[in-house]
Amino acid sequence: MTTWYEGPLAAFDTETTGVDVETDRIVSAAVVVQDAPGTRPRVCRWLVNPGVSVPEAATAVHGLTEEHLQHNGRWPAPVMYEIAEQLAEHAAMGRPLVVMNAPFDLTLLDRELRRHRASSLDRWFESVPLRVLDPRVLDKHLDRYRKGRRTLTDLCAHYEVTLQGAHEAAADALAALDVVRALGRRFASRLERLTPGELHTLQANWHAAQARGLQAWFARSGSEEIVSTDWPLRPDMPAAA
Repeated sequence: MTTWYEGPLAAFDTETTGVDVETDRIVSAAVVVQDAPGTRPRVCRWLVNPGVSVPEAATAVHGLTEEHLQHNGRWPAPVMYEIAEQLAEHAAMGRPLVVMNAPFDLTLLDRELRRHRASSLDRWFESVPLRVLDPRVLDKHLDRYRKGRRTLTDLCAHYEVTLQGAHEAAADALAALDVVRALGRRFASRLERLTPGELHTLQANWHAAQARGLQAWFARSGSEEIVSTDWPLRPDMPAAA
């Protein structure tokens, strides 16, 4: 029997105007599908004119300028619909969805759907559940005592995954997918008997524990930063967002 990490997977990633899920916008996105390790991935990309200014700091990360997006990007409303539709189709076909740091990308998508479609991400998964695999949560739980950062670049280096063109949505999505496969193989004895649905539930618990640990560390450090325990999607945005 083929294990979930050797079978079909989809992956999702975004590039944005910043790091605030309530106010920042998606400027590019990609969904990557791979049926098995080593097979050619299928890639769908979107370029978005967010309708707001693109800070230079964001452009320095992903290379997308405000002028380029104004001339080449599509309006957000149809793009957000198409992305949500694709994710729902993959869920209906039983493909787990790989999302690195899922509460960021999925919450951003939810907020964009609310902003431009008067909808929400949850509405797309009322009949078929979304089963997410988050390499950041998985790695922090399975190798919790390893020191060092756990960005996508760091995980790629640790699991010997090639990341070409970092901070391009399709490249990052494919790399996250490959990291999840590598995680599955490395921790096969702990993961192979679990279904993606079971792992989805476990990751919600693992992330909550990880967030509480980080919150305690902030408190000891005198920081007032609040760490959300919600995964893979944060609660509804405030009315002012």
